[in-house]
Amino acid sequence: MAHAGNPQPVLTARAAGLIGCATCGCVSRPGTAHCPRCGSVLHSRRPGSLSKVWAWWLAGLIAYVPANLFPMLESTFLGRRTDSTIVGGVVDLVHHGAYFIAGVVFFASVLIPVGKFIAVGYLAYSLRYRVQLSGHMRTLLYEVVEFIGRWSMVDVFVVAILAALVNLGFVVGFRPGPAAVFFALSVACTMVSALSLDPRLIWDAVERDGPDHG
Repeated sequence: MAHAGNPQPVLTARAAGLIGCATCGCVSRPGTAHCPRCGSVLHSRRPGSLSKVWAWWLAGLIAYVPANLFPMLESTFLGRRTDSTIVGGVVDLVHHGAYFIAGVVFFASVLIPVGKFIAVGYLAYSLRYRVQLSGHMRTLLYEVVEFIGRWSMVDVFVVAILAALVNLGFVVGFRPGPAAVFFALSVACTMVSALSLDPRLIWDAVERDGPDHG
C-alpha cells in the first residue's frame, strides 16, 4: 500500500503506448498505424501543432491591423457618405448616446479579439517554452479561448444585418467597408489557430511539471 504522503505515479495512456484517434476517439493498442474504426492515421500528438498555432495566430494578427485602420461601415444619409472604423464607430455611438450598442460593439470587436490573441498566444508560449504554469490555469485559458470564439463574428453580423435591412437608396443606406473582410479573415485565422492546438499537450505539461506547479 502506498504511503498517503507519497502517492504512486499514475500510468497514463501515452505511457502505456495507447493512441487515441483524433477523428473518432477510438483508442488503439501500441504499434497501430491506422485507426481500426475510421482508418485515420494515428499520432500520439498532432504533428507540428504549436507551429500551426503560431502560423495562424500571426496571420490573424496581421489581418487585424487593417481591420482597425480601414472603414468597417460605409453609411449614406441624404447623399452624404460617412466612413467609420471600428473604434470610430464606437465613439460616434457614444456621442449619440447609444451607450449599450457602443459597449456591445467595443466588446465584440476589440475586447474579444484582443483577449483571444492574448489567451492563445500565452497558452502556446507557455507550452513551447515550458513556462511554469499550473495545469488548472492552462485548462482555464483553453476553455476561455473555446468560449469567446463563438462571439468573435458579432461585429461582422451587425454590419451584414444593417446592409441587408437598411437600404433606402438616396435617403439612408449602409454597406460593409473593406475592414469587414479583414476582420472576418482575422477571426477565421484565430479560430483555426485555436483549433490547431492539441489539448493533449496541456496534459503533457501537467505530467511534466505536476498538476499544481506554478
